[in-house]
Amino acid sequence: MSEHATLVEEAMTETLEIIQPEETVSTAATEMRRRGLGALLVTTAPPAIVTKSDILDAAADGRDPTTATVEVVMTQPAEAVPPDCPLNEAAAMMTTFDTDHIPVADDDFLGMVSMADITARES
Repeated sequence: MSEHATLVEEAMTETLEIIQPEETVSTAATEMRRRGLGALLVTTAPPAIVTKSDILDAAADGRDPTTATVEVVMTQPAEAVPPDCPLNEAAAMMTTFDTDHIPVADDDFLGMVSMADITARES
């Protein structure tokens, strides 16, 4: 086993895709599929994220994805971790906040770390 704890910055996806809160759930789903992502950062104050789970919940609740906005289904506020956060702490936060994605931020947003990123690093 390594003496070095793996840090979030070593596993995160550096491409951070953004969506506006007034966009539709359908647009968010299309963007996630097109880009192969599980979450998008939403430009609100405080920042939020919209995830595949948020979209699935919206569908299960009977919301029309062509008219429901991201703002209605997003997770806010988005908990963020710094790039030097150990991966095991990020995983614990995901469990605590019941999410598979956490934005990575220093002075600005740098990327996103997902449970899939963590799992990939562990294998």
